[in-house]
Amino acid sequence: MAETEGAAVPERLLITRTTTGDGVSLVVLAGEVDLDGSGRLREVLLASVESAPGTVVDFGEVGFLDSSGINVLISAHRAAESRGVWFRLAAPRDAVERVLRLVGVDALIPCYPSVERALTA
Repeated sequence: MAETEGAAVPERLLITRTTTGDGVSLVVLAGEVDLDGSGRLREVLLASVESAPGTVVDFGEVGFLDSSGINVLISAHRAAESRGVWFRLAAPRDAVERVLRLVGVDALIPCYPSVERALTA
């Protein structure tokens, strides 16, 4: 069952949330994760960690990630930890992976090269 959340800002960030057969939330992002879309992303990720045993965020179609997006990821990770569920990142492009490494998010939140690896880890 796919639930498209819609563009936070038209054509800037598309957020699609689906649920796997075992109840895991898969949040697929496409576009730019910046201040304009981070509020909506926060809502979607917090809802995911509240309702699922785990959440995977697919960054495969994200070309840009700024500090507001980093803050959203850290908030979602903390919310998942407090509920005792897991939160993982998957398939970041080189530019996004570099940002995750530079600010140390890759050491805080598990990051996998593909969605499949993140789902089966």
